[in-house]
Amino acid sequence: MPSYKAPVRDTEFILNEVIKIADYSALPGFTEATPDLVSAILSEGARFVEEVTQPLNQSGDESGCIRNDDGSVTTPQGFKAAYDQLVGAGWGGLAADPEYGGQGLPHIISSAFEEYMISANMAFTMYIGLTQGAIAAITAVGSAEQKQTYLPKMVEGSWSGTMNLTEPHCGTDLGLLRTRAVPQGDGTYKITGTKIFISSGEHDLTENIIHLVLAKMPDSPDSIRGISLFIVPKVLVNEDGTLGERNAVSCGSLEEKMGIHGNSTCVMNYDDATGYLIGEQDKGMRAMFIMMNAARLAVGMQGLSQSEIAYQNAAAYAQDRLQGRSLTGAKNKDAPADPIIVHPDVRRMLLNIKAFNEGARGLMLWAALLVDLASKAETEEQRQQSDDIVGLLTPVIKAYFTDKGYENATTAQQCLGGHGYVREWGMEQFVRDARIAMIYEGTNGVQALDLVGRKLARHGGRALRSYMALLRSCIAEYTTTPEMTEFVTPFEHAVDDLQGATSWLMKNALTNADNAGAASVPYLYIMSLVSLGYMWVRIANAALLALGNGAEDVDFYTNKLQTARYFFSHVSPETKIHLVRVEAGSANLMVLDASAF
Repeated sequence: MPSYKAPVRDTEFILNEVIKIADYSALPGFTEATPDLVSAILSEGARFVEEVTQPLNQSGDESGCIRNDDGSVTTPQGFKAAYDQLVGAGWGGLAADPEYGGQGLPHIISSAFEEYMISANMAFTMYIGLTQGAIAAITAVGSAEQKQTYLPKMVEGSWSGTMNLTEPHCGTDLGLLRTRAVPQGDGTYKITGTKIFISSGEHDLTENIIHLVLAKMPDSPDSIRGISLFIVPKVLVNEDGTLGERNAVSCGSLEEKMGIHGNSTCVMNYDDATGYLIGEQDKGMRAMFIMMNAARLAVGMQGLSQSEIAYQNAAAYAQDRLQGRSLTGAKNKDAPADPIIVHPDVRRMLLNIKAFNEGARGLMLWAALLVDLASKAETEEQRQQSDDIVGLLTPVIKAYFTDKGYENATTAQQCLGGHGYVREWGMEQFVRDARIAMIYEGTNGVQALDLVGRKLARHGGRALRSYMALLRSCIAEYTTTPEMTEFVTPFEHAVDDLQGATSWLMKNALTNADNAGAASVPYLYIMSLVSLGYMWVRIANAALLALGNGAEDVDFYTNKLQTARYFFSHVSPETKIHLVRVEAGSANLMVLDASAF
C-alpha cells in the first residue's frame, strides 16, 4: 500500500524564505495570510489529505466510476463522504472572492494546498479543480446576475463546474466544432451537440453541475471566430435560486481510460438543452482561455504532484530493500545485503526526481505569486510584468512539468524493480495517472508551439525581455558572493544557452516556419531548465543565509545545498544538447517523404 506525507516543511521554506510572502503583506489578501495562519492551513490541509483522500486513491482506481442505467454516475466508494468533508471545511474557497463566500486568501496559498490534494488523490481532486476554472471564467466575463446565480454555490462546493470543448471530430482545432446554439428570443439558447473527454461531466458529489460549453450560433462564422461560450446547468436554476427542472444534458457513456479511474470522464450529450450566453457573442474562445490558462497551470501541478508521491514511495523502498553490496564495500555488515540506496544508479534516479520536485515546487509557487501580483501589485508596471511572465511560463510549466512528472513516475517505478510493476505497491497507478497530464488542456507539443509561435512574439517580445532581464539581474545580484559562485556560474551558462536559442529562432523561424516547429520542444526544455535553475539559485541562497544565521535545522539546509549542486552539475547542462537540437533546424525532420513513415 503506497503512502504520502505532504511536504509542509519544504512548502513553508519556499513561501517564507525563498519567495518571502511577508514582503507582500500590504497587498489585498496577503494581510490576512500571516505566517501562523499559513502554517495552520498547510498543517491541517496535510492532515486532511493524508487521512481522508489519500486512503481512497488506490481503491478508487480499482473500482472506478459507474454509469447507471438512468445516465447518472456513481463515484468510487468513499468519494462522496470525503467531498462532503472538504466542502464542510471550506477547502474549495481558500482563494475565492469573499463576496461569493470565499476566504479571499492569496492564490499562492491555495496552490500550495492544491499540490497536496493532487499528490494524495489526483482523480478526486479533479472534481474540485475544474470547478475553480469555471469560477474564474464566470468571474471574469459573466454578468452580475450570472455571478450571483452561480458563484456562491460553486465557491461553497454544493455545485461543481466543467469545461466542454472537445468533440469526436475535433480537439485542438476547435474551429471545426459542430455544437450549435439556437437563440430562443427570451435570452436563452437551445444547445445541441456532443462533447467528449469531459472531466467530472456527471457524478454524485454535488446537487448541480454548471457546464461551460463552446458552441456556434447559426449566423456566426463557421470558424474559430464564430465560437461563443454558454452556461448550461445540469439542473436549471429558478429565479429565486432554487433548483428547478432537469436540463436536457446527459452522460452518454464513460470513457475507458488508462488512468484517473476515480474521475468520471464523460461523453456529454446536449439535446436542445437550455443555455445562457456568457460574455460576448463569438468571443467564446477569449472567455474559455481564462479557464484554460488556469487549468494549464493546475495540470502542471499534476505533473509535480505525481512526481512527488512516486518519489516518496521509491525513496522509502530504496532505504528498506536489501539487494547486493555497495561497490566500495559493505555498508550494512550485519545484514546479508545493503539497501539499494547505496548504489550510484539508484541515487541518480532518485536525485533526478528530487532535484526536479524541489525546484518545481519553488517555480510553481512563484508562478502562483505572479498570478496574485498580476491583479494585486501596487503599480500598473508591476501588474503588467507579472502577467507577462506568468503568461510566458504557463506553457513551460504545463508541458515540462507533466513530461517530467510522467518520466519521474516511471523512474520511481524502476527503483522498485518487479514490485513497481504490480498493483499492490501502487507505483503503476502513479505512472498511469501521470500520463494524461501530457495530453489534456493542450498536448505538450501544442504548448511548445504556443510558446515559440505566440508567447515569445506577444507585445513585441515584451514578456521575454522582462524575463531575461530578471534572470540577468539574478546573476548580477549573486556574482559577487563567493559562496554562490558554484551555483551562479552554471546558471549563467544555461541563460546564455537560452539567449543563443532565442537568437537562432529570430534569425531562422521567419524564413522557414518549420524551423520554429522543429525547435519548439527543445526550446521549451531550455527555458524550463533555466527557470528551474533560477529557483535553485534562490533556494541555495536562502539555505546559505539560514546556515549563516545559525539555523537549528542544519540537515534540512545542507540537503538543499547538496541537491542544488546536483541540479547544476547533472541536470542544468542539458540545455546544451537542447541548444544543439534547436540549431539543427527542420531540414532533417521534414526531408523524409510522408510515405516513408
